[in-house]
Amino acid sequence: GAALASALRRLRRLLFVHTIARDLSGRADWREVCIAVTRLAELAIRAAVMLHHRRLAATHGEPRGQHGVAQQLVVVGMGKLGGGELNVSSDVDLIFLYPEDGDTDGARPLSNREFFERLGRRVISALSEVTADGFIFRVDMRLRPYGESGPLAVPFSALEQYLITQGRAWERYAWLKARPLTGGAHDELIGLIRPFVYRKYLDFDAYDGLRDIHRQIRQQGRRRDYARNIKLGPGGIREIEFTVQALQLVRGGREPALQIAGSMPALAALEARALLPEAAVLALREAYVFLRNCEHRLQYRDDAQTQTLPADPAEYNALAQAMGFDSSPALTIALDNHRAEVSAHFEAVFGNSEGNRATSDPPSEHDERPAGSERFSALWRDELGDDGAEALAQAGFGDPAALLATLTRVRASSRYLHLPALSQQRFDVLLPRLLTAAAAEGRSGADAQTVFMRLLALLETVSRRSAYLALVIEHPPLLPRLAQLMGASGWAAEYLTRHPILLDELLDARVLLSDPDINDWRQELSRLLGEHAGDTERQMDGLRHFQHAQTFRLLAQDLAGTLTVERLSDHLSALADLIIAATVEEVWKQMRGGQGPSTRFAVIGYGKLGGKELGYASDLDLVFLYDDADEESVERYTRLAHRTITWLTSTTAAGRLYDTDLRLRPDGAAGLVVSSFRGFRRYQSEQAWTWEHQALTRARFVAGDPALGAAFEEERTRILRMRRDIDALRIDIADMRRKMFAGHPNPTAMFDLKHDPGGMVDVEFAVQLLVLAHAHQHASLTRNAGNIALLGMAHALRLLPASVAESATVAYRHYRRRQHQLRLTGAPHARVTAGPESVHRAAVDALWMAVFGVSWRVIG
Repeated sequence: GAALASALRRLRRLLFVHTIARDLSGRADWREVCIAVTRLAELAIRAAVMLHHRRLAATHGEPRGQHGVAQQLVVVGMGKLGGGELNVSSDVDLIFLYPEDGDTDGARPLSNREFFERLGRRVISALSEVTADGFIFRVDMRLRPYGESGPLAVPFSALEQYLITQGRAWERYAWLKARPLTGGAHDELIGLIRPFVYRKYLDFDAYDGLRDIHRQIRQQGRRRDYARNIKLGPGGIREIEFTVQALQLVRGGREPALQIAGSMPALAALEARALLPEAAVLALREAYVFLRNCEHRLQYRDDAQTQTLPADPAEYNALAQAMGFDSSPALTIALDNHRAEVSAHFEAVFGNSEGNRATSDPPSEHDERPAGSERFSALWRDELGDDGAEALAQAGFGDPAALLATLTRVRASSRYLHLPALSQQRFDVLLPRLLTAAAAEGRSGADAQTVFMRLLALLETVSRRSAYLALVIEHPPLLPRLAQLMGASGWAAEYLTRHPILLDELLDARVLLSDPDINDWRQELSRLLGEHAGDTERQMDGLRHFQHAQTFRLLAQDLAGTLTVERLSDHLSALADLIIAATVEEVWKQMRGGQGPSTRFAVIGYGKLGGKELGYASDLDLVFLYDDADEESVERYTRLAHRTITWLTSTTAAGRLYDTDLRLRPDGAAGLVVSSFRGFRRYQSEQAWTWEHQALTRARFVAGDPALGAAFEEERTRILRMRRDIDALRIDIADMRRKMFAGHPNPTAMFDLKHDPGGMVDVEFAVQLLVLAHAHQHASLTRNAGNIALLGMAHALRLLPASVAESATVAYRHYRRRQHQLRLTGAPHARVTAGPESVHRAAVDALWMAVFGVSWRVIG
């Protein structure tokens, strides 16, 4: 033992001198210093454990678990050691664990606890005892379960029980950097720790506990004796670490890539996910490097465990020179600038307004309460009596009596009465704020009562998930955005209520309203699925979270007026393409044991997906093709298709993706789910009905094998360019239009924008006839360019008079826009007053006369 202790201490001195020389001469950066010291600690700990375990086992035998399995001490590095960030004079924070209770198997047996406690004491002595050669590391064991009063070493089961029943918020913060350094069963141990540190979803509940730590840090930083401390004082290293780790705790359960021990790697992960502004990331990174370099130079001076700036002017000037500054004032300016930046970003994570503090905190005289919230709070507490209706009327609510009845119902509901105390307290804070936000939205032109009822529906939906309540309380700017969205669209309100996890998307308006980028989408989805590789449930949930988030961002931009209907459909269609492609690839990997995507399978999109005209809730019309001579290929690709459909349509805890419709495949619902490419070609050439060729005008390759996709597109073009009898074609398409009209009866006097004569379907059928009748002469008509573009082509090719094409285009664009507006309100049908649409219906009538030779009126 003495020889090892001496050797390790000599090694430490050599490393210390080597590190100082490289650092101060500019040959090493702060990372190299930290890595070198961390590796020394790991080596010393492992060597001490190995030596003293062997010596104890020679006397008492090997410790055994319940099934006779040999046990080893698992030393867990915490803090800077766990994060690989040790300073040259850092303590090492350790926790001693072992997998199972039991006894040693020697002539003088000990319980495993006694064995490992003795081993632990010897390891501590080997590291920290001061000898003639000095010491290696000071050891701090206070982070273990129950602190200094707890046992020195505990089994995994005792740790798990402690974390479940006793673990506090600051311990989640501490265990975030935990890293096992010795022994085995590391995966089992991490499996116990991770659920304690990271919750499965966004954990805004963590803010309550983290704010207590924030408050303690702030109070400590205000003490005079910490003013010069670059670690513990204002704007110091600890504030940077806490800012990063707080965001990790809140979001790491949802995003495994944030489960990183080191502060700078974690900051980079936050930056990659735009969870901190670029300016904040840059400022925190630069400050961290600067302060760590300063810390190292303070500790080089006397091998002292200090982060306090020297008061002596000569010492301070020496520090300035070691940091590369010409003078002490220059160092002071740089330090002050960095610390001010850190403090600002530290406070940004935990602002001081009422909305940013725990509901259990005492009120502050600086609290800024929304106008009217006090009166609405009294109203919610049923303290206003007859004045309640007057207060609501003055605030702009149209039916105060009905609203008061609603509030009475909510107060008496079992849902509210059975909420946990903290959740009920948060509910009580939020409901008056919802009234305030709805009233403010009412002053902007929305119906205040409608906005509130939609907000209330959301509140009641999420009330049992306290993290959602905390989210709204923690971020006051969220509520006005939420009220605006609720007022703008009933469909958006219903969508958000179905997927409340999307509340997180409202936090950053910059990200919410940023232009969609398909490459960014593809990278993000690939990363997300890669993080959950092999876990089907998590991948399916991940797909849903991703699709819902992107859809919600598009919805926000739509409501903000930054997207045309055509552009929105393009984005929604591209999103569906990406989801389908990722699904096919992941399902195929699972079927083929992790190998690459199928090379002989393709997904074809028809209808709105094929025409890139998807709406928010559109079905996906799909056809699955394969081109494989293997006699087992039908079964293989049928299984792939079925699993793909399951992934797309199943409802999981995260919701669902899409409804699918497979009736456009050859032979319809009676046909096979997958079709061979050869069979598809034969069917389309020999058996397909005219309406199936109509459908082909809006079909395209979506996902799978690009070569098969190209072959499909070539075959599609060939079929569309077949020469047809135009008179027979008109009869077939008009007959199909009558059948479709009969299948969508409209018993009202309103005009159905899509299905009624003179509506959208008539435009689409006219365009389809133009394609099928004239593509044999004009190949450009086979392009899947959308109805508006095809109308323009028809005019350019002299198939339509300019006035007819232009007015039909205006009508179709108008119909799509009106249909979209109605869907945003949540209306079940796209029906409007018939009179104002007469001009557009006349334009469609003119189109039919030009294409069919008869009026659309004969259809109805």
